[in-house]
Amino acid sequence: MNLLERTKLTAKKRGFSLSETAVKAGLAEKSIYSWDRSNPKADNLEKVANVLNVSTDYLLGRTDVMNISPQEQEQIDMKDMLQDNRILSFDGKPIPEKDKEQILDFIEFLKNKNGRD
Repeated sequence: MNLLERTKLTAKKRGFSLSETAVKAGLAEKSIYSWDRSNPKADNLEKVANVLNVSTDYLLGRTDVMNISPQEQEQIDMKDMLQDNRILSFDGKPIPEKDKEQILDFIEFLKNKNGRD
């Protein structure tokens, strides 16, 4: 499996198209499609890997371990994530806005139940 195929498969598992992945990474919308003809710049590969929550080595086929180590991952507040216009998915299917609201309500419920501020 080449870099483009692996990136496409990983993006699909995350609920993104290649175009969405590129835009989220701050790249031109169709830029990833050229990866079958030429290798991307290292920083562009890293940006895409971060969006997909995998290592660059995974995308390059050097390892079959998808996720980067917890020490290298950016911490994202779940409330912010649910309230942003991000496309979130579960089991490869987008989470509807109504479900996101219910998840937020449940988090607030747990927070209040446990007496956390």
